[in-house]
Formats: sequence, C-alpha cells, structure tokens
Amino acid sequence: MNTRRWQRWIPAAVIPVAVVGGALALPLQAGAAVPLPERSPQEVLTLLAESEVESFSGTVEQTSDLGLPSLPSLSGQDMGLGAGLEALTADHTARVFADGPQRLRLQVLDEMGERELVLDGAQAWTYDFRENEAVRLTLPDGATDRIESRLNELESEQTLTPSAIAERALAAIDPSTEVTTRDNVRVAGRAAYDLVLSPRTADTLVGSVSIAVDAETGMPLRAAITARGESTPAASVAFTELTLAAPADDLFTFSPPADADVTEKTLPDDSAQFEARSGEHDASHDAGHGKPTIVGTGWSAVAALPAGSVPADVSSSPLLLEATTAVTGGRALSTALFSVLLTDDGGVLAGAVPVEQLQAAAAVR
Repeated sequence: MNTRRWQRWIPAAVIPVAVVGGALALPLQAGAAVPLPERSPQEVLTLLAESEVESFSGTVEQTSDLGLPSLPSLSGQDMGLGAGLEALTADHTARVFADGPQRLRLQVLDEMGERELVLDGAQAWTYDFRENEAVRLTLPDGATDRIESRLNELESEQTLTPSAIAERALAAIDPSTEVTTRDNVRVAGRAAYDLVLSPRTADTLVGSVSIAVDAETGMPLRAAITARGESTPAASVAFTELTLAAPADDLFTFSPPADADVTEKTLPDDSAQFEARSGEHDASHDAGHGKPTIVGTGWSAVAALPAGSVPADVSSSPLLLEATTAVTGGRALSTALFSVLLTDDGGVLAGAVPVEQLQAAAAVR
C-alpha cells in the first residue's frame, strides 16, 4: 500500500472538511523565509510528485475561519449535521505515527473527544475515549489491498489533507491555473518551498491555494487556502511537528482499558463478496442520493445533485435552518470559500462560487 495514501487518510480522520468544485479548504502557519537552492515552479511540482516518505511521526493541526457562526451542541437527528458543521468551524489536532504501508497510529485530540486508530498488519483497533468503546478488526490475507482499492475511490472525493490537496493540485493544473512560488518557508522546523496555485478567473471565491513542499523529501507539509481579496488563509491543515524516522514498535500495539466495551469484527476472506457488497452499497447510495452533475469547469465549476436528494426531515431540521439563509429558490449556506444551495425541491448545488452563481446554475439544471 502506498504510504502517501495513509498520509491522506490520517488527518482526514480528524478533519472532515468540504471540497467543492475544486475549492480546497485548508491551513497556514507561515514561518520566516529560509535559504534554499532556487527551483522553478515546475521543479517544485516534480519534487512534490516524486515524494516517497514511508516512516514519520508528527502533530497535525487544522484551523478554519470560514465566516460560519458558532452552532450549539445538539442531539438526535441534528447530531450528524452538527458534527459536519463543527468540523468546518472548530480547530482540530492529531498525533500520527506511520511506519511503512501497514503500520499506523492516529490519535485525535480535540473538543469532539479523543479517538484513536491503530493499524498493525492484519489487525486494526479503533477506540473512542469518551464512550469507552473499542473495535478490533481482523483482516485476512490480501484484505489490505482490497480495502485500499475501495478507500482510494472514497478518498478521492472526501479527503482534505496536505497530501490530498497536493495530489489534486498536480491533477488539476490546467490553463485556468497560474502556478508560482513564493519565498521559501519553514514548517514544522523543516525548510520548504511555497508553491502557489492561483485561479485565472474572477468567477470563484478562491484567491489562492498554497502548498509547502519539504525541500529534502518533497513531502507536503502544509496546505492553505485564501479567499479572493484576502491576505490571510481562511482555512489550513499543517504539520506543526514532524520527525522523519521510524516510530518505536510499541506504538503500534494497542490494548483497550479493562472496562471498555469491546467489539470483535473479522473481515470476510472473500474478495468477490467484498467487491459485490461494495457494488451493492454504491448502487443503493446512488439510487437514494443520485450522482452529482458538474456544471461549468475549473475553479468556477458547480456540483449539482438532483431533486429529492435531501430528505424532508433533514431540510427542515432546526440546525440546518439556523445555519442557512432563505434565498430565492431555497436556502443557502455561504462561507468565505464555498457556497451550498439547498433547493425547494430537495436538490443540492455547491461550489467555490457566490450563491448567485448557484442560483443561476439551478435555474438551468
């Protein structure tokens, strides 16, 4: 398994932030400029693309200032939605330890409660400190490859981390994006090149995306996004501490507390059944929610879900009503970096664009 896959999943377990129509919500903690050999933007992109870091430990922090209001703690049907909005408005911290493709330990430390994930070869543990609940998952031979294949599909749409953003940046660079470098920086004590992607269009809320690329290894150390017309990032995710060495072996051994509620699970050793179940899940999901249609291209693209995608009990929930504003055609959530429009017929449109552009797209969908 490619270790960079796990780098992308690491903060993703901590930071479920929205990525909409090419907009990437992320962090900046700029350090003083440092002397480094001069590299062109293309050379920094090559350094980034060729990065292979297999063992490391460090602390990852995410910060957001998207202009969203602080929302109350809720229960019942609003808990899931509240957790998603809380992920956008609160800061998050995690400790991570990785040693090769099949050894990982992630410790999530934030106000939502401490959680832990430990992977060591064919065995994985998850533990929720607040609930005192643990799950031990045993993986049969070959399961890691099957899981990786499945997670890769989900990761491409849901993950927002320095590595995830870097890979998307490499894949998304086209004539609509200007690529430059700024003064070199120091992130987590390491010298890095500051690669900057700037939209060539004014039809987006995004001003720039910055990626700090480790000068020695090419590893993405920080990713930040700044709204158009602003000078400081609206959101960012970054390593604040980083050691590029193999962590101690005992860090990948986990024993739950004696009084913990432990659940044992074993993944079936049948790849055909696994793939069939995955396909059934996808079909069910698609049937219930529909596949998004992309309207437009580049930084101003809008993702649209069809009518009926949002259940009535969700669209009328108190939390959603508090977080959104009534507009012509539905209700809108507007932030510094992206907007979401929930239409009266249960459709959804989202993009790194003003609400007015979503309304225009809704009128022709």
